[in-house]
Amino acid sequence: MANLLRARQRQKAMLAAKGTTTDGYAGAMDRRLGLAAAVAVIALAGCGGRPQQPAASTPANPVTTTTGILPSGVPTVGSRPPADALPPPAEPRNAPPPSSPIPGRTVAVGQAPEGIVVDAATRTVAVAKRNPNELILINADTGAITGRTPLPGFARHLQLAAPGGPALVPVESANALVRVDLPGGRAEPQILTGTVPHDAAAAPNGLVFVANEHGGTVTVLRGAQIVTVFTDSVQPAGLAPVGTSMGLLDVRKNDLTVYDTDALSIVGSTPAGAGPTHLVADRHGRMIAADTRGDAVRVFTPRPQAREVASVAQPGGPYGIAYDATRDRLWVASSGTNEVVGYDMSEPTPREVQRLPTVQNPYTVGVDTTTGRLFIAGVTAGVVQIVDAK
Repeated sequence: MANLLRARQRQKAMLAAKGTTTDGYAGAMDRRLGLAAAVAVIALAGCGGRPQQPAASTPANPVTTTTGILPSGVPTVGSRPPADALPPPAEPRNAPPPSSPIPGRTVAVGQAPEGIVVDAATRTVAVAKRNPNELILINADTGAITGRTPLPGFARHLQLAAPGGPALVPVESANALVRVDLPGGRAEPQILTGTVPHDAAAAPNGLVFVANEHGGTVTVLRGAQIVTVFTDSVQPAGLAPVGTSMGLLDVRKNDLTVYDTDALSIVGSTPAGAGPTHLVADRHGRMIAADTRGDAVRVFTPRPQAREVASVAQPGGPYGIAYDATRDRLWVASSGTNEVVGYDMSEPTPREVQRLPTVQNPYTVGVDTTTGRLFIAGVTAGVVQIVDAK
């Protein structure tokens, strides 16, 4: 009991110092700190590695099973399945520096750029970097850096809430989501969502889903308010919306779960390969996953029940993934081979149409749907490669 009280006091002091809570959430976190640290350690590796987080919480009501922090008074859906026998999450592979010239040009942005997203409407590229933790804004036409937005911690994946922004920035080390206006770069107040938010995606109805990777939860936001928490995951990661479906990859269960974004219910799940990590949706209503450990790109239909409909092999640990709806073109980066592969998606089975050499370790890729230009984040060299694809 003494250890539990000390843990509560440390967490309360840390949150007060950061000033990161929303109304009512600090008290909820304080009440729910607890005894599940040994469970949380299981999940500390996935999707590229990240530092150890504080001890996870145990809800007062044991009906909901999750290793993460939960807000009080919010409905929860689902229960965390047993995780002891599950494999570790897939990790991005590393490659040596390129031995030959690469196409396009590079823009130095700073240490460990990883999350990247392109907003064609405002002609802005946003890329997250570390030390200091910032969102770098780049003009999509000129490649010039136009702004720097400080972040309260590090982020590794970015999406747009809608054309024109804002950018959705899940700040893993702050347990919070930050919305950043484009093209100006003004950051809105952060919202605590759960333990280590890894990805965030907006549904057409405006709700934002946040995958809290080390908490085993998916938080649903309406504006700044948490309306539902899904607690059916072990280690949730990549998210992608299409229609009234929100797809989620679990990097421990290695499956794809589909949520109904209107009913806020679980539609179902299906196996998603040997080690999937990241997800996009195409204009045909399909969801496409990078199976990093399985060296494959896998295509799914989400309704009426999620199921795999096609796949194609891609060596080198496919990891970063982006989709150009204008050209119906999928781009998948393999960090283990320093290349990005383009696929035509007019049919369910991806058809390779272009293969480009990249900077070292291209963990994430973004595409300008107006020009087709690619923006590739080289995590090792600290650069963004800009390439005009065919």
